[in-house]
Amino acid sequence: MLGMEPQKKKQKLSWNKIKKEGLDLDYNQRFLTKHEADDLLEWFEKNVEYFSGDLAQVKVFGKWHKIPRKQVSYGEAGLSYKFSGNTVPALPWPDQLASLRDRLNEATSNKFNFVLVNRYKDGNDHMGYHRDDEADLEQTAPIASISLGQTRDFVFQHADARRVGSAKRDVPTVKISLTHGSLLMMNPPTNTHWYHSLPKRKNCPGVRINLTFRTMIVKPKL
Repeated sequence: MLGMEPQKKKQKLSWNKIKKEGLDLDYNQRFLTKHEADDLLEWFEKNVEYFSGDLAQVKVFGKWHKIPRKQVSYGEAGLSYKFSGNTVPALPWPDQLASLRDRLNEATSNKFNFVLVNRYKDGNDHMGYHRDDEADLEQTAPIASISLGQTRDFVFQHADARRVGSAKRDVPTVKISLTHGSLLMMNPPTNTHWYHSLPKRKNCPGVRINLTFRTMIVKPKL
């Protein structure tokens, strides 16, 4: 892989464990070296073409909106990801991402077969609160998030704190600063109980690219 240092043996990761009520996260700030992360970011900026048109929209409260970022996805042949009223297809794995997928699978003992890539041009690009709990996802598998470029805040909010009325609870949010080359593992049952977002940040002028590796359910061919 371009800029990827050869791995002679399984990468041993040191984790910062973050656990709350229904929240289970593992964070490693140095999954990629700075050189690897720099090269991968440069490869994205020079080579990747993001979705446009209908594939760059989501449905919110019955209305279609252009997403406030750029997006593309890769994965095994025939896979697609349905979310917010849209379905994005898995493009064939580029060699760069296939190598990164294999390294990630080996380091975390998982079988990720799909990646959703989001590009945030600056702090105005963002992602609202949501849960990655779609039926196409393997619910017992974690979601792995690799960050490149600008450091951005990633915020978790408990579902009970979002309720309207007497059932609402005062559950503090959890905020993590995702840095260049870092890896965040969102382990079950996190997406059952917590929403997450990447809020706007005026003091973040740089480009950020995020890769969320997922394990999609492979349906048998009829």
